[in-house]
Parts: sequence; structure tokens; C-alpha cells
Amino acid sequence: MGARRGARMGTAMKSFEELKKKKLFLFDIDGTLAVGDTLYEGSADLLAHIEAIGGKSYFITNNSTKSGTDYVEKFRSAFGLETTTDQFITSGYMTLRFLKAQYADKKIFVLGTASFVAELRKNGLNITETAEDGIDCVVAAYDSELTYEKLKQISKVLLTTDAPFYGTNPDLRCPIDFGFIPDCGAICNMITATTDRAPVYLGKPSRKVVELCLTLSGFSPEETLVVGDRLYTDIACGINAGVDTCVLFTGEAKPEDMENTAYPASYRFQNVKELLVHCTEAL
Repeated sequence: MGARRGARMGTAMKSFEELKKKKLFLFDIDGTLAVGDTLYEGSADLLAHIEAIGGKSYFITNNSTKSGTDYVEKFRSAFGLETTTDQFITSGYMTLRFLKAQYADKKIFVLGTASFVAELRKNGLNITETAEDGIDCVVAAYDSELTYEKLKQISKVLLTTDAPFYGTNPDLRCPIDFGFIPDCGAICNMITATTDRAPVYLGKPSRKVVELCLTLSGFSPEETLVVGDRLYTDIACGINAGVDTCVLFTGEAKPEDMENTAYPASYRFQNVKELLVHCTEAL
């Protein structure tokens, strides 16, 4: 019954025949394939199916608290899945690429987790977490270790300098086992309300995330599907890049959100298991 309901929603915009052309799958993680340390039913089977048809999976998460190495270990220990670091294109990684290209020899103020700060420093960037002289840009990330002192420091920099302000991602809330917790977008909104400075976001919904995966994989836009649970980041990212999208109703987005959205998904399913059913039926 559930699969048939998902099918009717999915056919609203795209034919299921198009699914047989998909080889490059760009997955959000939290709320899409898993929540916390729990892998959703069907996720492992879908990843195996993609590999079996000669396709490729990338994980384009806006969670900047973990590096690719961290995610490889989590997928192995929590989910029993073997992955490689190059499969994880995080908002933290996109931010790192941007900073290395634009601020390689500059001083960068960062509000973020210890892991995120360490990753930036490991890649040769000059990072400070203290309001001090000579700061060239400011970066705020999803920070699960957020303190009031960190908020004080970033507010001081933004109010006393004209250094450009960047955010890793605009997500307002992050899925967790009991519901949601504040994400980078919510943290940045608090900072903006205090300083009247709004960030430029570097992760999804930027089309550059998809463009990087296309370059790395060699697949075409027509062979690509972005899969996520959030309309204004996941689905918007795919739309911005000109590729098909699929929303799953296991995270933030709900079926009723489809009635009046600026980000209509090409396909719409209740969960990843329904997506798997229609991917395999399309063969």
C-alpha cells in the first residue's frame, strides 16, 4: 500500500522510466539514509544495487562536524558498510576547498567543532578561534560543541571588522533520534540577529556540490539523481545544478510541503525502501 502511494506522488512530475538511466546517486545522509546510528531499511540494499549496475554513490551531507575519514569509520562501525573517503562530499569539505582557493595565506576566524577546526589546520590554513587583529574572513559551521564564549568571539569579529562572513550550510535543523536539533542555519540566524551580518553559504544548495561529483565520477547530468529529505538544501541543490531530484519523507520534508514549494522534486517517496523498489522495477 505504501509503495503504491509513493508511486502516485513520484509520477506527478517524472516518469519512472527515467530512473533506469540513473547511475550517479548523490545522497544526503541524516534523515535520508539514516538517523543517528540507525540505518534506514533499504539503504544498504539500494547502495548495493547502485554498485551492481556499475553506478556510483556519493554522500553530499551538509554536516560539517565530521571529516570523510570520520564518516568512513561511522559507516563501517554503525552501519556495517564499506565506503571510501572520496565518496563523502561534506559542506566542511566544500568550505575547505573554497578557503584554500580564496584565503590560503590569510587569517580565518572559525566557529566550529574541534574536528572541523583541526581538519582546516591540517590542510595548511591559518585558523583562529579568537577575535584578534588581522582577520580576513569569518566562517561559521554546524557546531555541536557551541558555547556562549564562541558566540561572543564571532560577534566581536563581525561587529568590529568588515571581514566577509561565510557559513558552511543554511540548514536550520539537524535530524536526531528524538526529532531535531539546531543546525548551522539556526546558529547563523542567531548571529545575524545580533550583528546584522548575514553569511554566504558554501554547501548545499550550491550547484558546485553536484558539479564536483559529476567531475569526479564522469557521469552525465542525465544519469544523476540527488536524493534528500530537505527541500531548500537537498532538492534545491539538484535543481540549481540541473539534475533530477528525489525527496524522501523520512526527515524534514512532509508530503503536504509539495503542494506549494519553490523546490519541487522530480520524484517523491515515503522512504528509501520505496525508492529502491522503483529503481529495481525500472530495470
